[in-house]
Amino acid sequence: MHTDTTRADTWDFGLDSAIPDLGDPGDVEITSTDFSDTYYDTEDRDLLAHGTTVVYVDGDERPAGWRVVTPSPAEAITERIDAPSTAVPPTIADALWGLSGGKPLRVAAIVHTHRTRHRHLDANGETDYEVIDDTVSATATGPVATATSWREVAVRSASKDAVPKGVRKRMVGAGARPASASSTYERAIGHEAPHRAGSASPAAAAALDYVHEQIATIFAGDVALRRGENPVHGVRVAIRRLRSTLRTAAPLFEPSGLVRLDDELRWFAGVLGEVRDREVLRARFATALAELPDELVLGPVAARIEEELSAQQHHHRENVAAEMTSDRYRRLLSTLTTWNEAVPLVDDQISKKQVRQIATRAARKADKRLKQALASGHEEDLHRARKAAKRARYAGELATPVVGSIGRAQAKRYKKIQTVLGEHQDAAVAARALRELGAAAGIRKGENGFTYGILYQRELHAAAAARDAVLSGKK
Repeated sequence: MHTDTTRADTWDFGLDSAIPDLGDPGDVEITSTDFSDTYYDTEDRDLLAHGTTVVYVDGDERPAGWRVVTPSPAEAITERIDAPSTAVPPTIADALWGLSGGKPLRVAAIVHTHRTRHRHLDANGETDYEVIDDTVSATATGPVATATSWREVAVRSASKDAVPKGVRKRMVGAGARPASASSTYERAIGHEAPHRAGSASPAAAAALDYVHEQIATIFAGDVALRRGENPVHGVRVAIRRLRSTLRTAAPLFEPSGLVRLDDELRWFAGVLGEVRDREVLRARFATALAELPDELVLGPVAARIEEELSAQQHHHRENVAAEMTSDRYRRLLSTLTTWNEAVPLVDDQISKKQVRQIATRAARKADKRLKQALASGHEEDLHRARKAAKRARYAGELATPVVGSIGRAQAKRYKKIQTVLGEHQDAAVAARALRELGAAAGIRKGENGFTYGILYQRELHAAAAARDAVLSGKK
């Protein structure tokens, strides 16, 4: 992984224009290199639609190899893979299967760059800033190959300070203009990514951004899962946020297909939930056992719990991998891709009042469910109250860019309620698991259910404490 911490100003520059005198009296070192980038994508440019780049680089300036840039909700991640240039390595193609829709990755563009680097030195002979002058020629593949050429000049500071204003001023005076494309690949194929929500109202833009953020997290999780990583919790949270928005803000979206998308998201969240539940239980029981005095731990309890739950988790993780190759999952990704390209809003001029009403309705429903749950004390009612609190929290998040502190306060309040009710739910689930584990221990030679019973009772106390916390107003 590599992160570029330099700061740069990048401009388009005339192919025959000369770099102006930048008014720097210091020494300048000039070097030149040549390199080639071969970009790969599907015929329909699916990777581009997800902000992902697959490129094979070769040349004097950089070590040859594959580079994959996959944006996550937090930051873009760049990874270099050493492999031959003959075809996209299976490790890359398999990891990006969800983004590509399973379509083959082919050469999309070949870009050749002649780079002249002007290193401007300070009085100590260290680099102060550098001017990177790239003359680029590109060929985009397709039914008809197209060739383009352009020149791009970047000025990068070697420190955290911005590029001197005088340098920028002289560049602009020489005819430089801000770079017209957000990436070399987009420019090479003659495509500029659409500016989402450009004419939408602030409230509509906030809704679009929230939906896009959740979809991006789901797709980033797809890539991570295919690479054997563990993004299960983050993906499930994104699915919950998206499902919550589909429900609480349903009037904002075209109704066609809304219920089906919610059903399919719930299905996949359930598949992931089987893995996450075992992961949570393993950590919970390990902590509980570590807190018990040694004399109360009879038999290989820790080893047995870890063995049983890790085996279950592995089984369900394999099931996730199998489902991710299914037609059902492929259809879900296709629907999410369609939403990512154009969220089906009924109107892109949503008002602030509409968003505020969505948050208010979700809060009222959560309060009603909580009141019912506290009156009955039934586990199912508490679980329903917890889900309503989540929806109220996410509705507050959705509204925050529009209503500010009101939305933040709502999200904060219902997050606390969700957390307390979540502890009750976790304790109830843990108690059921311990009852099963303890019953199995009772029929194995050299083991008994004594310690399981102690842990079981602890979980009952934890569930009761969570109920008391809600009843006493500790939200």
